Amino acid sequence: MLTVSTGLAILLGAASAMADTTVKWLHLELDPGYVAIWRKIADTYEAKHPGVKIQMQFLENEAFKAKLPTLLQSSDAPDFFYSWGGGVLKQQMATGALLDLTTAMKANDGAWQKSFNPAAIEGLTFDGKISAVPFKLGTVSFFYNKALFAKAGVDAAAIKTWDDYLAAVKKIKDAGIVPIAGAGGEKWPIHFYWSYLVMRDGGQKVFDAAKNGKGNGFNDPAVVKAGEQLAELGKLQPFQPGYLGATWPQTLGVFADGKAAMILGFENTEGNQKTNAGDGKGLASDNIGRFAFPAVTGGAGAVTDTLGGLNAWAVSKKAPPEALDFLAYLNNADNQRLMAKAGMIIPAAVGAKDGITNPLLKQAAEQLAQTTWHQNFFDQDLGPSVGRVVNDVSVGIVSGQIAPKDGAAQIQDAFEQDQL
Repeated sequence: MLTVSTGLAILLGAASAMADTTVKWLHLELDPGYVAIWRKIADTYEAKHPGVKIQMQFLENEAFKAKLPTLLQSSDAPDFFYSWGGGVLKQQMATGALLDLTTAMKANDGAWQKSFNPAAIEGLTFDGKISAVPFKLGTVSFFYNKALFAKAGVDAAAIKTWDDYLAAVKKIKDAGIVPIAGAGGEKWPIHFYWSYLVMRDGGQKVFDAAKNGKGNGFNDPAVVKAGEQLAELGKLQPFQPGYLGATWPQTLGVFADGKAAMILGFENTEGNQKTNAGDGKGLASDNIGRFAFPAVTGGAGAVTDTLGGLNAWAVSKKAPPEALDFLAYLNNADNQRLMAKAGMIIPAAVGAKDGITNPLLKQAAEQLAQTTWHQNFFDQDLGPSVGRVVNDVSVGIVSGQIAPKDGAAQIQDAFEQDQL
């Protein structure tokens, strides 16, 4: 892949331009160990390209979302930045804030494009234009504290359906243990529950119809039913006290400190919980188990349908050629294999999956390999305006503040307004 990077530099005229250039890289990674791996990759690149400096910039998740639109229109715009893909990325591309990567990806007989999982490229292509450089694939699933499950007498392997899951939550609570660590303060972590239930109840047909303005849209009976099931969970009061104000890092800390039995989170939850633990260590790896979001009896969706990210690096319009050359290097198979070995990612680069050694990450990779429908996060796929309502409604339903039918109607109203 290094040859792809070198060829890319020549193609973009970077070979002659590589002097006294700073490439600004904006990320939101919290784990200092992961950031150190990135820094080492950047240092290696800098050593091979005198005059080029890779400047890593960090913003916390919510600050990132709030400030990025303004940054992209300013002289301080990052050269490339983290993206969740979906509607937000599509909108950024439509406004002209991003560099169209199609030419660079397809140059040299498509060498750069062919170095990535085809599904990753497809998911980042809008109106025939490749909008970002694939970084990682991911899926959301439940992680649980084995010791707390054993104390409550719950067998995770027996949780096959949503009814099984609710029964497990009740049993854990009856044992005097908080069942779930929840981050209601940031809202988006709660939308995982609503989204998965919509997928399990309605299947791809219902969701695709809704996001394309067909049929009953988000007022579909399957969507309303998903809200009713989420409300049923909420009535069990399964989350830690104060969850409605909790951030995602705080919620990871609740799980890491053994104060809740479960968390519905990203594929790298095991590593991230350590970072946010009170003692800096968190739960031991062998004390963490994982299981897929359960099926819904009678639902149109399959348990093999997955919700998760297709994360990428989007390049701003005014980025120098060196930014693309570095991105080709950062995401080559060797470096993605290195990141996979560290437990950071499920690689998007072809030939890098063999770097995964972490057992839980391997399980996620195997689940993705068998997926029957991989859906990007609803709040990302539907764009910022509708996505915000999805997150608000999800918290409103689970906390008993919004009726499921009203929540579905609010999302449909937001969708219709967004189409004007």
